[in-house]
Amino acid sequence: MKITLHDSFNKDRGASEAADLLEACVHCGFCLATCPTYIDSRDERDSPRGRIYLIKEFLETGDASRQTQQHLDRCLTCRSCETTCPSGVQYGALSDRGRALLETAVPRSAAQRGLRAMLRGVLSRPSLFRPLIIAGQWLQPIMPAKLARKVPRRQQLPALPHTRHARRMLIAEGCVQAAATPATSAAVRRVLDKLEIETVAAPQAGCCGAVNYHLAAHDAALDNARRNIDAWWPELQAGAEAIVSSASGCGTQLVEYGELLAHDPDYADKAAQVAASVRDISDVLESENLSELQITSPYQRIAIQTPCSLAHGLKRANTLHTILHQLGFTLTTTFDDHLCCGSAGTYSILQSEISQRLRKNKLRALQSDAPDVIVSANVGCQLHLDETADVPVMHWIELIDAAISTQP
Repeated sequence: MKITLHDSFNKDRGASEAADLLEACVHCGFCLATCPTYIDSRDERDSPRGRIYLIKEFLETGDASRQTQQHLDRCLTCRSCETTCPSGVQYGALSDRGRALLETAVPRSAAQRGLRAMLRGVLSRPSLFRPLIIAGQWLQPIMPAKLARKVPRRQQLPALPHTRHARRMLIAEGCVQAAATPATSAAVRRVLDKLEIETVAAPQAGCCGAVNYHLAAHDAALDNARRNIDAWWPELQAGAEAIVSSASGCGTQLVEYGELLAHDPDYADKAAQVAASVRDISDVLESENLSELQITSPYQRIAIQTPCSLAHGLKRANTLHTILHQLGFTLTTTFDDHLCCGSAGTYSILQSEISQRLRKNKLRALQSDAPDVIVSANVGCQLHLDETADVPVMHWIELIDAAISTQP
């Protein structure tokens, strides 16, 4: 697909990058069958191919409407289309650049700008988000049922290991997960300790930048990245062998630091090395010898929800199945595993109607074979599904930690 940039974009690096990404599309339409929003609406403007045409038109004319912005807003950035695409179109990167350009071209209302600023400001800061969660948990009994379901469950944190090991890894504790489901990071530490791997945290590290980046606040997202690189770099230089992420949405952002900061002369090299050091916790466990882990779980039948960020972003669609099967868990049958649950970061708030329909479909697919529990690999998916699921929803590493902890 050839494109000639409008004169107004001639010196805009984001527009040039979008044009380069866009040219890989051969308009075959294979992406339509795996796009959750197209399946939901049957409007091609809500498909990857349709959105690519909208971005192309914008880049060539320099003009776009609120309707164009709306169709791009409805994209989940699930990247299922990338897994399907025979031409290797990097649609996630293209849509992020397109939305960023549209933020200037199509100004939002004051209410929309305020909501997005609040989401970016609160969700990316555990020091702000955690008190809100605690307050919500106290007030939950008197809240309307619909609102009460959105409050994360209280979690009892297990004792953390303090054993020193020869092997050491950094743990990326993130922001939403650190505030809403802190038991996940605790479980990572405990399971890796059983495998004789010590975990350390860098106190100055924080949000990976995904919340800012996907809401078109790219400069703020790059500042998040630089802060994390500065925090992790000394530990990597001192011998930490990896940066472990247990939120696959964060992991997908972290592995792209090298690309995002490629034009920053002060950070480009460090960013590339940090990105190369990032490993999802599933990747770590898959490469370790798990034969000595003795598993006794109260849950007999497990349904796996593989987040889009793990399946399409990190390209590890089958890893959870491999690990849990190896450990002896009974996995239930699910269908449409490639389709998004509707969480997608802030999407469940900003596009709630579509999100709720996608969640309903996903829970039908996950619960069709009567599981005792649903496990996920991303905090957003976990919380989103847990609002209305008929069975408990937890992070899969917590399932393993609990099963190991029952052993004498």
